[in-house]
Amino acid sequence: MPRFFIDYTPTVGGTAVIEGADARHIGGALRMTAGEALTLCDGRGTDYACTVTAVEKERVTLAVDAAAPTASEPSLAVTLYMGLPKGDKMELIIQKAVELGVTAIVPVAMSRCIVKLDGKDAAKKQARWQKIAAEAAGQSGRGIIPTVEFPLSWKQALARFAQEKTLLCYEGGGQPIGTLVTPADTAVSLVVGPEGGFDVAEVEAVLAAGGKIATLGPRILRCETAPLAAMAVLMEKSGNME
Repeated sequence: MPRFFIDYTPTVGGTAVIEGADARHIGGALRMTAGEALTLCDGRGTDYACTVTAVEKERVTLAVDAAAPTASEPSLAVTLYMGLPKGDKMELIIQKAVELGVTAIVPVAMSRCIVKLDGKDAAKKQARWQKIAAEAAGQSGRGIIPTVEFPLSWKQALARFAQEKTLLCYEGGGQPIGTLVTPADTAVSLVVGPEGGFDVAEVEAVLAAGGKIATLGPRILRCETAPLAAMAVLMEKSGNME
């Protein structure tokens, strides 16, 4: 069923309106007409079952029939701290991590990152990355639009790790990541390095902050593969792949 995010809370029994690009998509590409059903999501975990009542070029009107919690949101909130990769790898990581259930993505400038973003470039990248997250959330039936934060320095990210349950994926070994999360966990921070991996000092700093070092097995995964493999394991071990 077609699904669209809205930035307001509709009233069951009332009407809702979609305008602009989404309205053109409904009437154009989807060719929907009055009487057909679609779902609206408020981006905060609630879905609204709606019936189309009128389709105009720039405006679609709907009757709001019912509301229910979004069934697709995982019980485990995962914040992915991702070392800035080269090229368009970050776009792939964001898209697939959102599909797998990530709650937030934080780009981080780590010691071995080749990419360097200044304020203006970082703002442009963040806006594009957030758009990719929104599109992936709609396609995968998410109840929220995961946030892609403005890139942080390593020092800024490290300050957060002491306040969170943090797992750092390390090619140099560690505990199997599947043993570090259970269905009782509600939140975890996942730290993945860039193409060159982590500097030893970064690993030691995470340990000193109370984090745990995790392994994804004996094979060395590319920086765009590692977070997705880790996300899949975390979702399965926390009971969110059932």
